[in-house]
Amino acid sequence: MGKPKITAKDFFLWVGAMAAFYWSVIAYIYLVFGYINYALPNALAYYSADPYQSGISYRMASIIILFPLYMWLMWFIRRDITRDPSRSEVWIRRWALILTLFVAGVAMAIDLITLLATFLNGGELTIAFLLKVLLIFLVAAGVFMHFSADLKGYWERFPLRKRSVGTGVAILVLITIIIGFFIVAQMRLVRLDAQKVTDLRDLQSLVANYWQERRVLPASLADLNGSIGEFSVPSDPQTGASYEYRITGNLSFELCADFNTAFQSYNPEESLPQSVPPGISTLAVQQTDSWHHGVGRSCFERTINPSFYPPFSK
Repeated sequence: MGKPKITAKDFFLWVGAMAAFYWSVIAYIYLVFGYINYALPNALAYYSADPYQSGISYRMASIIILFPLYMWLMWFIRRDITRDPSRSEVWIRRWALILTLFVAGVAMAIDLITLLATFLNGGELTIAFLLKVLLIFLVAAGVFMHFSADLKGYWERFPLRKRSVGTGVAILVLITIIIGFFIVAQMRLVRLDAQKVTDLRDLQSLVANYWQERRVLPASLADLNGSIGEFSVPSDPQTGASYEYRITGNLSFELCADFNTAFQSYNPEESLPQSVPPGISTLAVQQTDSWHHGVGRSCFERTINPSFYPPFSK
């Protein structure tokens, strides 16, 4: 009796399952990388650890869609094999399993080479780096052992163990996704706070520019509307309320906002986004002012120095 012929259904089920599996594994690894960067940020590379620029949401979405798709396609494949055991001998199944074993083995080898090379070169073996190396090794080793057992028919002989492993992996993925939702919620708060600081920078620049033009501070933020072209005064992106503004002297004023998270940095100018409203002179932006803030209401006192911000000639 010859080997069973592969059908179009076999081909597309296995190609779809393997594509969903590879994408899910890669997304899972990079998702956990994002968690590690979030928990152990590198102070010397702020942007690389920027939580809301790390792609965590995209990787979470990939796993949420593709991992169940992989499980569903494999259910179809196993159902067909149960009905017709000869389907387990189709060449595309063996190729898919052997290719996955090869990729997992290469990944483990490269992972160990990277670790050893970093150590021999005198590189810093940080906790974040070691966790990433360990993650790749564990995932690759788990994939290798699973598909090696599948190739040898181990799971067919012990279906309860296969079910236990599948349940454990599903629970692990679910826990990882749940953690991601908490991080994404925190990231949103950090992003809102960053936008608030950007708005306050713009307001500071508008107030300074207003004084340079009129030699008097604006009585309220409403006076700034339309003072520079079509620019309108920004409001709190979270609540829609106006920011607090108060005159504290002939040349001093105060801007306040409510923040969700605390922010402290050795270099605030590198850590927070900057923008200058269209038409405002660069002299009107105080680049050295600190925007450190705590949780809740924070106020920033500013004083216009006429020697740095001279009035415009009439």
